[in-house]
Amino acid sequence: MSVNPHFQRVALIGFGLIGGSIARAAKLQGLASEIVTTARSEKTRARVMELGIVDEVAATNAEAVKDADLVILCIPVGACGPVAQEIAAHLKPGAIVSDVGSVKGAIVRDMAPHLPKNVHFVPAHPVAGTEHSGPDSGFAELFINRWCILTPPEGVDAAATDRLRAFWAAMGAKVEIMTPDHHDLVLAITSHLPHLIAYTIVGTADELAQVTESEVIKFSAGGFRDFTRIAASDPTMWRDVFLANKEAVLEMLGTFTEDLAKLTRAIRRGDGEALFDHFTRTRAIRRGIVEIGQDSAAADFGRQHGALKKP
Repeated sequence: MSVNPHFQRVALIGFGLIGGSIARAAKLQGLASEIVTTARSEKTRARVMELGIVDEVAATNAEAVKDADLVILCIPVGACGPVAQEIAAHLKPGAIVSDVGSVKGAIVRDMAPHLPKNVHFVPAHPVAGTEHSGPDSGFAELFINRWCILTPPEGVDAAATDRLRAFWAAMGAKVEIMTPDHHDLVLAITSHLPHLIAYTIVGTADELAQVTESEVIKFSAGGFRDFTRIAASDPTMWRDVFLANKEAVLEMLGTFTEDLAKLTRAIRRGDGEALFDHFTRTRAIRRGIVEIGQDSAAADFGRQHGALKKP
């Protein structure tokens, strides 16, 4: 049985890269009769009105969610709890409430206690992005062939989960369902730790007294350029991610530190065989990612627009 991904009124709380991309993709695919959004700053709201992407720009979160069938919080993880408390009394009975945060355990803990029993709470995490932010950064093709992970708490209406799954699929995403805790463990190693490492490496390069900043910029090789791209991500968002998912991140960081110590010993001892074996194993993981279509010449960062067509 097919599930209708169309909603009468979709409310987006926050209009940066993800919120803007949802609005563009949903409009292109005809997934909402009406799209309303709001943002914290008056400047951002004014810019969204200029762009003409949505049907209404509300002044407050409460106004935005009024009569909405689907409400998606597109804001930093740390702000989701207070916003859930703010909008709770204004939610339409039967509405689906979701988010786009890359931490899910904290989202469930922070949002669920504030939401009324007559709405359906289905947290989500679209695993896609670029280093850009703001209302102009979004594009409709962002989610194509990228995963969106849904983490519905126990007891959530299955029909609501299926409908949100269909909504994300209609925007081009591949959808997976996990428990919030398992999601956080998986993303700690595949996303959060790599970002922490990138921030650290770029920071270390910035602090080197023997190498000037101009030399770091001028002679950056491909690997370092990739790190700088990741390290250019939204500081507020990533601060909240590490604080909200600290247990899983610290667990993965401990394992990483142990592995780094092994490589350090191998280099110090001149153990080329150990280094070769390690690099061979990691190369196989890279090949696996390419083989299942999770990377190409046009990766998440700087992907070309225009691939998503209106039905």
